[in-house]
Amino acid sequence: MSQNSIKVGSAPAVQYLLRLADGCLILSQRLGEWCGHAPVLEEELALANMALDLIGQARALLTHAAKLDGQGHDEDQLAFLRDERQYLNPVLMELPNGPGRPGDFALTQLRNLAVSTWMLLLWKRLQLSSDAEVAAIAAKAVKESAYHQQHSADWVVRLGDGTPDSAARMRAALSTIWPYCNELFEADAVDAAAVAMGLGPAWSELKLDWQAQMSEVLTDAGLAVPKTSAYVSSGRVGIHSEHMGHLLAELQYLQRAFPGGQW
Repeated sequence: MSQNSIKVGSAPAVQYLLRLADGCLILSQRLGEWCGHAPVLEEELALANMALDLIGQARALLTHAAKLDGQGHDEDQLAFLRDERQYLNPVLMELPNGPGRPGDFALTQLRNLAVSTWMLLLWKRLQLSSDAEVAAIAAKAVKESAYHQQHSADWVVRLGDGTPDSAARMRAALSTIWPYCNELFEADAVDAAAVAMGLGPAWSELKLDWQAQMSEVLTDAGLAVPKTSAYVSSGRVGIHSEHMGHLLAELQYLQRAFPGGQW
């Protein structure tokens, strides 16, 4: 563990919340890379606002996870002072936006669709959580995710059913991200504990609804649903891609350079 790093506990409730919180945090960092680079002004604002929505969701969840963990950390410490293996986001969220910087707009929108569809299903279920704080967070987040899903779905259809070049980019993006979506539906002991305590659903319970909604949008976009892949990434148990370290170097830089600094 590097200097000034913190470590969180292994309680299932904490791990369950961190998986979602870290997913929101890391995807917001990726979306933030489009600031100043989006193809049109409207998308500059839309992607930035989505990133801010995700940061808000991450902050609320991290605050609550820190309280449940009971080690005296706050949301900023959980966001900036953990080592890579302590982040529990699915690998899908940390993948680059595409080749170059800021990346490929088609891949960004397709990933946004995959993630927001999944998050919307999860937030809806979390509104029924036995944890009143989680239920309250979900009640707000479900509205944000619904907008994220609609916005990205519109773009996926527009690009998939657009020019030969845009359709080719969508097919390439679909091939890239599809295998990583499997991790969104893995069930394990943390999920089982969350179900047992009424905290939230097992992620595997969301799979059929997610597949149905994704299939509908992809069909409208003229895109074929890829064949099922056996590959399952392992970000939610702390095993990340080679891209995660580079992302964290940017995310954590200011806090690492000026420990405890405040605006």
